[in-house]
Amino acid sequence: MLARAQSAWPSVAGATLAASTRPVGERDGAITVACDSAVWAQELELLAGELLPRLNDALGSGGGAQAARLRFVVGSGANRG
Repeated sequence: MLARAQSAWPSVAGATLAASTRPVGERDGAITVACDSAVWAQELELLAGELLPRLNDALGSGGGAQAARLRFVVGSGANRG
């Protein structure tokens, strides 16, 4: 599920969010999203209710498992640059 979430993330989150965030882990249905800063992590916590259904729509198109929740952390490989 993680690889599919990583592929779908730019279209789910949009260019601005995707530039500062990245799915980096999955455990028991929870996708961990690394953020460049605490501000982004807080912002995404507020947007999780919108992002999770969009991510599950994208994941569902492949017929695989769905994410149960999103978890946001600072660091851990968010910056791909």
